[in-house]
Amino acid sequence: MPVSHPRVSIVIPVRNEARNLELVLPRLPAVHQVVLVDGHSVDGSVQTARRLMPGIETVTQTRTGKGNALACGFARVTGDITVMFDADGSADPDEIPRFVAALTGGADFAKGSRFRPGGGSEDITVLRRAGNAALNLVTNRLMRTRFTDLCYGYNAFWTRILGVLDLPAPDRTDRQWGDGFEVETLINCRVAAAGLRVDEVPSFERNRIHGVSNLDTWRDGLRVLRTIVAEHRRSKRVTPVYTDAELDPVVE
Repeated sequence: MPVSHPRVSIVIPVRNEARNLELVLPRLPAVHQVVLVDGHSVDGSVQTARRLMPGIETVTQTRTGKGNALACGFARVTGDITVMFDADGSADPDEIPRFVAALTGGADFAKGSRFRPGGGSEDITVLRRAGNAALNLVTNRLMRTRFTDLCYGYNAFWTRILGVLDLPAPDRTDRQWGDGFEVETLINCRVAAAGLRVDEVPSFERNRIHGVSNLDTWRDGLRVLRTIVAEHRRSKRVTPVYTDAELDPVVE
């Protein structure tokens, strides 16, 4: 059962984001735990984080890619709620209470959406918007969902559902499927396949403050498409967590 005053843990994947951390970390709300997962940065990201936030927990990811970074961070979480948060300045820390409210209001998974009323983006290009729409359509047809923003990485969930996500184990040394940018799609599909309740939370994406994104539109778009197809096949073999859940897991 959801708790009325949950402990919140924020997981932040980082790779050479020292200049952005200078601006992002001071804006985070006071929470139970902040976990920074370092992707072998060479710009002093970890030292910067520790200087700005002495109580921050830091861990070095075991492989490469955002998916592996998140899995490593999730393994360290001790809070009731886990928030997935980017370090580049695109995510608004002031929106975290919205995600927490959705979860305490009954959702299992609070999914950020740039395309819900009240959301938006300064960063998304015409090509990426079109690709996201197409991938949304495929996912909603195959997984019987009503997602409006499949590839957005600002999400939160009750930590107790981590087993449902079944992400690749951090202690594996060889690269695993789900280690890359496709991780958000993989998580969304597995939450849907499990019949969990999803609430979409309007979110506004800002431009990255410093640096250049590692996202490759075509390469990562194809990985997302492969993930959708693979997760649809996997869903046929998985028994839903809640057998009485509605077929459409997204709650308006």
